[in-house]
Amino acid sequence: MARHTIVSDTPISDSQAGPASEPLAVRRIGSADLMEALRQGVADFWASPTHLVFLGLMYPIIGIFFAGLAFGYNMLPILFPLMSGFALVGPLAAVGLYEISRRREQGLDLSWQSMADLFRSPSIGSIAALGILLMVIFLAWLLTAQTLYQSLFGWHAPESMSAFLSEVLTTRNGWWLIIAGNALGFVFSAVVFCISVVSFPLLLDRNIGAIPAILTSIRAVAANPGPMLLWALIVGALLAVGFIPLFIGLAVVLPVLGHATWHLYRRMVP
Repeated sequence: MARHTIVSDTPISDSQAGPASEPLAVRRIGSADLMEALRQGVADFWASPTHLVFLGLMYPIIGIFFAGLAFGYNMLPILFPLMSGFALVGPLAAVGLYEISRRREQGLDLSWQSMADLFRSPSIGSIAALGILLMVIFLAWLLTAQTLYQSLFGWHAPESMSAFLSEVLTTRNGWWLIIAGNALGFVFSAVVFCISVVSFPLLLDRNIGAIPAILTSIRAVAANPGPMLLWALIVGALLAVGFIPLFIGLAVVLPVLGHATWHLYRRMVP
């Protein structure tokens, strides 16, 4: 059975919430909460598929664009960092999905006109600031990945996909690229996960600043290391499935994960 132990101060109401407020309460959760959040995410997806499929199709289209860019401009070395970068900017891209879940939870209208209220949210400035932070981290990841590749293989670009795969999979430097690249990617992903898993939904739900939202997100992860590690693995596995074939699976995976993240937030922050 899932545990719901409050590990900090009394929760603050929306009217009290603000940059100067006391830290929000966070709860400890269990694996059952993760499964229930996923179930609710799927339910949200099917409850409003017209909205969600339209939003979800944005992601595979962007992914195919990135792939074409990498092939067309001989940028194969950063193709994998571009693909994995979805996990870094995903929380920002899912803001609209969080809003749909929030409105559905409260029985509010889900029309496109009503969704425009998102841009009139009191926290829109904080949401934008946090989004810029994620984009900076994403660009830093791409620069780091490119620098790592060039430090191992020099400045020359691979002549073809087969040459690139041979270079990476059959050489000592290629193995170092795989090991070091995944280690660095884990660090970037862990940072983004800790600062964003709760912060974006929290900013939609309550009028607080970006810094308090980030700190609440970090505290929620720290209070639930096991469940949050499991959730990160679930997200990573589902994203990997979503990339096959040609990113099309992301049209379903990302909306479901976005809605599930909203419900997970609601379980961790009372």
